[in-house]
Amino acid sequence: MVIFSHTIFYVKDILKSVAFYKNVFGFELKFMHESKQYAELNTGATVIAFASESLGDFNLSKGYIHNDINQLPLASEVCFTVSDVQNFYKKALKAGAIAVAPPQEKPWGQTVAYVRDENYSDFL
Repeated sequence: MVIFSHTIFYVKDILKSVAFYKNVFGFELKFMHESKQYAELNTGATVIAFASESLGDFNLSKGYIHNDINQLPLASEVCFTVSDVQNFYKKALKAGAIAVAPPQEKPWGQTVAYVRDENYSDFL
């Protein structure tokens, strides 16, 4: 059996990432390593975790593309289903996220918005 258990983002500032998710979505800290190089949030069945870029450099010894707010986002999305997209979009912007696309209704009836912060690509 295979279980999708974690998504890990290598970020510049783990504490800032944890605070962003707590402030916007209300996710509480599940685990923080004493080194502050790794943290997990209580997000349901699949854990969102953050690791320092230095840990990423160690784990991925051949290198990787570091997230850079001055570059286009990586080819991925992290999606959250929320009760009020407009409200969470405003909350994310107030918490420091950068607008990518404001809330809009898609042809299939779903309302979506996209935001990004300086540590990683983050989408609603």
